[in-house]
Amino acid sequence: MSEPQDAPVGWGIDPVLLEVLACPAEHHAPLRQGTPDDPAAPALTCTECGRIFPVRDGIPVLLLDEAVGGPGLGAVS
Repeated sequence: MSEPQDAPVGWGIDPVLLEVLACPAEHHAPLRQGTPDDPAAPALTCTECGRIFPVRDGIPVLLLDEAVGGPGLGAVS
C-alpha cells in the first residue's frame, strides 16, 4: 500500500518540505531521503555533491560543517 501524497516520508520529513529543501552549497541541488547505503537512514543526501546531512529529532541540519562526505570533506566526528 502506498502512502498518501501528503504523508511524511520515512522518519518524518513532510514530502512538500523535502521538495523545497536544497543543499546549502553553491549549486543548491535537491536533496533525497536517506544515505546511499541506507535509504531509510535519518539523513538527507545531496543529489549533486553527495554530501550527507543529518536529521536530528525530525529536523534537517543543513549546515556544511555538519555534512559528511562530498567533495573535499571527510567524515565529521
